Amino acid sequence: MKFFYFAAFLLLFTLSGFTQKTVVTETEQTINGVPRKGQQISIQLDAKLVEKAWESYLKEKVGKLTGKNILTSNKGIYTIEQGKIEAVASTPLRIVSKVDVTEGATLVWWSLDMGSAYVNKDATPQQYEAAETILRDFARKLYREDVARQVLDAEKVLANTQAEELRVIKAADEIKRNIEKNKQRRIELEAELAQNAQQLTQLNLDTENNIKQQATAKQNVDNMRQAVEVVKNKVNLIE
Repeated sequence: MKFFYFAAFLLLFTLSGFTQKTVVTETEQTINGVPRKGQQISIQLDAKLVEKAWESYLKEKVGKLTGKNILTSNKGIYTIEQGKIEAVASTPLRIVSKVDVTEGATLVWWSLDMGSAYVNKDATPQQYEAAETILRDFARKLYREDVARQVLDAEKVLANTQAEELRVIKAADEIKRNIEKNKQRRIELEAELAQNAQQLTQLNLDTENNIKQQATAKQNVDNMRQAVEVVKNKVNLIE
């Protein structure tokens, strides 16, 4: 049964790897009443894990958060007034990002405002491609980490399964030893029973012989009693 679960786990692990896509789409969202063009990627992982990783990315990768360059968050919406992403632009960016949860996936969206225009596919294709690459790399990193966790879990299951296999083999060896002990004990018992039967036969013979000896001894006692009486009677014959 454990082997079945392990095989099913590996099958699920293998199949899940083929469903992890890193496709970036250009979408517009209204944040705090302001419509903004941006990019969005769907990540098929736990929302809490994705949001925590995305927040860490914004804090650690988008410039040093000092002065006006401060990350603020409110209900899944993250804002950086003067973020710095060299791959996209050499000038500071106003970054507005949002993490949404949908059935089976977590959506990471961001809008990069260069001041003169939002990063978009038509007006700023180079900047759009650079930002797209960042989102794709972010998703791929999370997927790789998730695969690493799955591998670790699979190895733990494998280790437990191997331990269970060794336990079963050890139990089988113990059963074999007990069977051999049982067979040997049966041989010993059969020998003891045979010896016991011989002893019983001998005891029966001894009993019969003893009965005969008792009869002989009784007869000898009677004979001696009679002999004593004869001797006693000799006194009466003295004149």
